Amino acid sequence: MRTKFAIISIIVCLAVAALSYFWHKAIWLYVIVGPIILLGVKDLTQTKHSLKYNFPVIGRMRWWAEWMRPKIYQYFIESDTDGAPYNRLSRTVIYQRSKKANDTTPFGTQLNVYETGYEWLNHSISPLHHDRVNHDPRVLVGGPDCLKPYSASIFNVSAMSFGSLSKNAIMALNGGAKLGNFAHNTGEGGLSPYHLQPSGDVIWQIGTGYFSCRNSDGTFNYKAFEERAVLPNVKMIEIKLSQGAKPGHGGILPASKVTDEIAKIRLVEKGKDVLSPPYHTAFSTPLELLQFVKQLRDLSGGKPIGFKLCIGQKSQFIAICKAMVKTEIMPDFITVDGGEGGTGAAPLEFSNSVGMPLRDALAFVYDALHGFGLKKNIKIIASGKVHTGFDLVKNISLGADMCNGARAMMLSLGCIQALECNTNTCPTGVATQNPKLYKGLDVDDKKVRVANYQHETIKAAVELMSAAGIDHPDKLHRTHIYRRVSANQIQTYAEMYPYLLKGSLLEAPYPQGWEMQVMHSSEETFDNAVKYA
Repeated sequence: MRTKFAIISIIVCLAVAALSYFWHKAIWLYVIVGPIILLGVKDLTQTKHSLKYNFPVIGRMRWWAEWMRPKIYQYFIESDTDGAPYNRLSRTVIYQRSKKANDTTPFGTQLNVYETGYEWLNHSISPLHHDRVNHDPRVLVGGPDCLKPYSASIFNVSAMSFGSLSKNAIMALNGGAKLGNFAHNTGEGGLSPYHLQPSGDVIWQIGTGYFSCRNSDGTFNYKAFEERAVLPNVKMIEIKLSQGAKPGHGGILPASKVTDEIAKIRLVEKGKDVLSPPYHTAFSTPLELLQFVKQLRDLSGGKPIGFKLCIGQKSQFIAICKAMVKTEIMPDFITVDGGEGGTGAAPLEFSNSVGMPLRDALAFVYDALHGFGLKKNIKIIASGKVHTGFDLVKNISLGADMCNGARAMMLSLGCIQALECNTNTCPTGVATQNPKLYKGLDVDDKKVRVANYQHETIKAAVELMSAAGIDHPDKLHRTHIYRRVSANQIQTYAEMYPYLLKGSLLEAPYPQGWEMQVMHSSEETFDNAVKYA
């Protein structure tokens, strides 16, 4: 587009010059053409906005639409359904916070507080002064067998792979993590140089494809893992069992994105779709999973090891809990990915119709761990449409210790949700391997925006906790959040998801609703549990 603009500008200037030679009044065309060309030159020489850089003049239509938004906002509020106004508000807040612009809103509440599904925080009549609150709350991740626990932020970058995202996007995310002292999850695409160059803290995710630590036949390579796991940037390692956007389905990287570099990093063939298997080959039972966790912890020198999953059949997670009790081997953390989680490429049915939503899954995982007496040494990470400080507060109230965000971090990079993540034509250079497009994403500028957004979102969460009279996230619980469940009925999260007593799942009689799943799950296999899920 940049080259086309230059060519068109030259042709137009020559055409106007030729026309002016024969018709002197044509000189006035320069009054129209000149400013447009100068505007395009300005766009081509700036690096702050990748859309303007990649699409001079035309890209400015996006800002025109943004300027028009307040004028048509009421129309959207009245016509959208299923939380669309909230999502639109969230996007606006993300853009504002990443630029450290004013993120306050005028004219009162902009949501229908009487609509089913509306949620709010139960505040205190004696809120805390900001000076009495920890403004950078941290979570120490690492159980008794962990030799190198990690002090994590309560809000980090969720899994997004190099390959799905451009190298500039990856470097901006990791650079933002470095500036803001939070962690950046690599996604299953492997540990690339662009995760390491900015030297931000990294959570290395290992999916079923074992990218960056695989043999030529696709099996797990323990030596390659050990070489990378001991790198100082790698703070935690996450085994991906499944993800919310496509649980039960392997990762997808379209052939158009598989460059020479990505093929080398992932140890795959260039120019072909990269389809990860839907299951792991390094283990096949709950007991083998935990042995794998132990092996990786030993090979990494004692770093925190955990796993990520989207909850499906409840009895299978209970089987893992039983294996923990039997072996006394525990992960240091568990990432719970909601079925509403996003991805760059997934079959429509998997995105919309498979996997438990985050709120239900989070409560279940916390209760299961607590019921088996395991929660004390295992941190829970919530992932799935985490955008705002209120999202952090809600998830922590349900049982999470910290949260990860993916699409919100992409928006802070400059993503405009063009929905071209799987086509290699992302106009902002975020989700593409086309150098002509990702060149427009200025790493130095965007890493600051990522850090700004993360900082301001935690700041908002801390202010919300202050309003509730709470000085630290670990004091949040389910009674703090209310939800309208019908036109005339309100419940707290504690009423919707009653807590289990510690150890109540270790022996019969089991709590109501848990009997069949606990009785018919076994640490020996995932299969026997299926029909009791």
